[in-house]
Amino acid sequence: MWSHKAARRKASPRELGKRALDIAISIPAILVLAPILMAVWVAIRLDSPGPAIFRQRRIGRYEKPFDCFKFRTLCHNADDTVHRNAIRRAFAKQLLSNDPDAPYKLTDDPRVTRVGRWLRRASLDELPQLFNVLRGEMSIVGPRPAIPYELEYFRDWHHRRHIVKPGITGLCQVRGRGRLCPEAMLEMDVEYAMNWTLWTDLKLIALTFPVVLRGHGAR
Repeated sequence: MWSHKAARRKASPRELGKRALDIAISIPAILVLAPILMAVWVAIRLDSPGPAIFRQRRIGRYEKPFDCFKFRTLCHNADDTVHRNAIRRAFAKQLLSNDPDAPYKLTDDPRVTRVGRWLRRASLDELPQLFNVLRGEMSIVGPRPAIPYELEYFRDWHHRRHIVKPGITGLCQVRGRGRLCPEAMLEMDVEYAMNWTLWTDLKLIALTFPVVLRGHGAR
């Protein structure tokens, strides 16, 4: 059985380079995007009761849990049963919507607020994760951070995705987003974790911008 604990080792030069890249991108991005962050914060607070920032326990590198920051897109204290059931169905390869761009996403989730729906389409709900990057819990590029209850559906080799930090963008975001079933996404995550380079990261960052602007698969 493969164990992520066996993969722990001292940071290599390329990992130090990746960390330097994360800092070099996240700090200027936070400063430049500060007006947008503030505007989104105000819009969320005016739209529905509850905090603007949503903290959710996620799985980080070496499967160490951390608090992932997002702009809140759901009603405050929304029940996660809907999402748990959606995850179960998606791993069984059952379609969750009729949208060809997002068949494995809940496009009609009743818990999503008015502002939240717009934030998801524009991918703005992920912006607070720049602070997770700055804190060293995430990277700009990497597998999306898993929710703890998703791990019960992982095969043994899927855990190899956790030898790298989770990221804001990655292979799945540029190769299909919501069009991909969980199995395909995990395969890409492992592919990235086992083969990443700084050049790969730079290419994925560049490819993310047109994907986000098109909005395909983001719901």
